[in-house]
Amino acid sequence: MARKYSKASGRKVEKAMDEMKHGKLRSGGSGKKVTDRKQAIAIGLSEARRAGAKVPRRRSSGSTRAVAPVTTGSR
Repeated sequence: MARKYSKASGRKVEKAMDEMKHGKLRSGGSGKKVTDRKQAIAIGLSEARRAGAKVPRRRSSGSTRAVAPVTTGSR
């Protein structure tokens, strides 16, 4: 099976996690200090994407939304 992430992207995520642990990782929009593990991973993957590493596309926010149930019946 093919690798989902490249080694380069793993290094970017590792670097972002290390920066977060030492209190040096900052959010791009607000510039606040990042304390959430998932946000640190997202920042690392985003940097890897920009660098051209093999990283899957971001999930769209609309793909997880529930679909309205279809009702069958006569009126």
